[in-house]
Amino acid sequence: MTSAAILGCQGLSLSHEEEAFFRDVQPWGFILFKRNVDTPDQVRKMVDQLRATVERPDAPVLIDQEGGRVQRLGPPHWRRYPPGRAYGDLPANDPLLRREITRLGARLLAHDLAELGINVDCVPVLDVPVEGAHDVIGDRAYAKSPEGVALLGRAACEGLIAGGVLPVIKHIPGHGRAMADSHLDLPVVQTGYDELEAWDFAPFRVLSDMPMAMTAHVVYTAIDPKLPATTSKKAMRQVIRGAIGFDGLVMSDDLSMKALGGGFADRAKASLAAGCDVVLHCNGDMAEMKAVIAGTKALSGQAARRAKAALGRISRSPEPFDVEEALARFDAAFEGRWAA
Repeated sequence: MTSAAILGCQGLSLSHEEEAFFRDVQPWGFILFKRNVDTPDQVRKMVDQLRATVERPDAPVLIDQEGGRVQRLGPPHWRRYPPGRAYGDLPANDPLLRREITRLGARLLAHDLAELGINVDCVPVLDVPVEGAHDVIGDRAYAKSPEGVALLGRAACEGLIAGGVLPVIKHIPGHGRAMADSHLDLPVVQTGYDELEAWDFAPFRVLSDMPMAMTAHVVYTAIDPKLPATTSKKAMRQVIRGAIGFDGLVMSDDLSMKALGGGFADRAKASLAAGCDVVLHCNGDMAEMKAVIAGTKALSGQAARRAKAALGRISRSPEPFDVEEALARFDAAFEGRWAA
């Protein structure tokens, strides 16, 4: 049976212990970080090795390849990409130009990832930042308005899907006004519900037809004064599935982030009980992963349906794409600032 978990690993190839563990617990997917990346050939072998443990050729292999501060693949083997805000700041009277270049950038990202066998990118960031918020989102956001974020977020999704890579909209229902970094602390947002619905939820509602979403480890007192969205049934049922109308696969953000309390089995149980379809654990720590698996269950029912539907969105024949022409167009738009 497939476990309702996405797991990481420690190095540039699987250890014997990791390989045996993955074969035993059968995670739904995997995630790669910089510690897992050296050369293109090495990454391809790593991806093949991961999928061989679960004997599923379409098993999701995820990566955070946004551009800017969050880019796991980089020089010298892969080009640098700009952060989301750079697309929104392109000088243009016509916002459709920004949309075109955002889609093009995502299509180039998909090309890089598909060549390695990576089929899921944790992009786009749909959080809308507010003045004074923690800069953990900052320039990762495409714009400073819900409309701008939604416009360019959809363009990024379209570019990824066209290239055979699935997008993950994050961090649902919105991390943009958090005053703390959820990697380190539990943010508490005390904004009223009507304002949250009009501002924070709006881009997620516009992109509610996307295949996958990642939760925010953020408490919204107007929704649930006690629990972060990841582990809150109210946030999942009333907002993510309700007001936003998202019916795709929901994954937790990383369970090893310090915003969450309790043991790892409890974190996994609470996330799944709240309504997450799968949980995400990123750091590859074996003891933590074993605890996470102890708190998970087999992927079945609605979660299995959503997982199957998400993978069904992977394009088996990506749209025709001239890489050199695309790069020339992309670099011209940014005047070569990201060409290195």
